[in-house]
Amino acid sequence: MQSSPLRLKYYDLILGSFAVVLVVSNIASTKLATVTLGSWKPVFDGGTFLFPLTYIFGDILTEVYGYQRSRRVIWFALLMNLLTSLVFALVGILPTDASSPTKGAFETVLGFVPQIVAASMVAFFIGEFLNAYVLAKMKVMTKGRWLWTRTIGSTLLGQGADTLAFSFIAFGIGPNALPGDVLWNIIQTNYLYKVALEVILTPVTYAVVRGLKRAEGMDHYDVGTDFNPFKLTTNAG
Repeated sequence: MQSSPLRLKYYDLILGSFAVVLVVSNIASTKLATVTLGSWKPVFDGGTFLFPLTYIFGDILTEVYGYQRSRRVIWFALLMNLLTSLVFALVGILPTDASSPTKGAFETVLGFVPQIVAASMVAFFIGEFLNAYVLAKMKVMTKGRWLWTRTIGSTLLGQGADTLAFSFIAFGIGPNALPGDVLWNIIQTNYLYKVALEVILTPVTYAVVRGLKRAEGMDHYDVGTDFNPFKLTTNAG
């Protein structure tokens, strides 16, 4: 007799939230902001506030549902990101009607988005898959103990790769390239903020993971998993 497929209560909700956070972060990244903290004036892009949540989502997905299901969510978010970029690019090349109240504003604000999205897709692919891989491997190695070591350890590596790749592609090349000192300021600020947020929200991650494992009846261990990021099929139930 063929067993019925496993019904997951919250997987689709996390999938949708994950994609929305990524897309909104990329649009917000078109603005650079700065604050004054004594003698330190960090520069950061607007997406910095929201984007780190994608890695917390990624931690939760891999910890509860396993690498294979996390991989599908990452690809879904990337495709939604690409769709957003293509729509903005198409709208941007259309002639602007003379009566448009936003004449020139769309191109000024969102014309930069395709480069942001390209940077995000490359960086997100590298960083998110590295994050999921490290967390999955560490879970097996630690036999499911010390969740904080996995979430923080995977974030240190994943966010490091993501921040470097995104910053250089988005702000280090092309006609909108920033001066080297400003670029390095962005890299430092973004990375420190992302890692700090992961650490601060660790108790929340613990609570969500515990609740999801109980609600879904699932606590996946990636033993014998094929970690090929391009394989979208899953053998999970």
